[in-house]
Amino acid sequence: MSITVNLRYKGENGAATAFAKEMISSGTVEVIRNEAGNLRYEYYTSFDDPETVLLIDSWESQEAIDIHHASPMMATIAALREKYDLHMSVERFVSDENISEKDKAFIRK
Repeated sequence: MSITVNLRYKGENGAATAFAKEMISSGTVEVIRNEAGNLRYEYYTSFDDPETVLLIDSWESQEAIDIHHASPMMATIAALREKYDLHMSVERFVSDENISEKDKAFIRK
């Protein structure tokens, strides 16, 4: 089982994109990707709304997420969110490793 959290960052005048770029260029993203239990930490931009950036953040377990949330890294992220005046929405998904045969028919590998 893994846990994926989709965070949508919304700002104005390119703020969400600038935030994601600073997260990457500062090395913060690389540090998070190297944390124990991190499976994925990637930013994506929206074709429908250029003021929104999606972060897909996946972890091996709730324990790994809790350790990440307790780390000093969260203060860095919070400061950057403030700097760029971002607002967020969050969705959380727990993986289901048992994909049905019907669903597999739609997956092209």
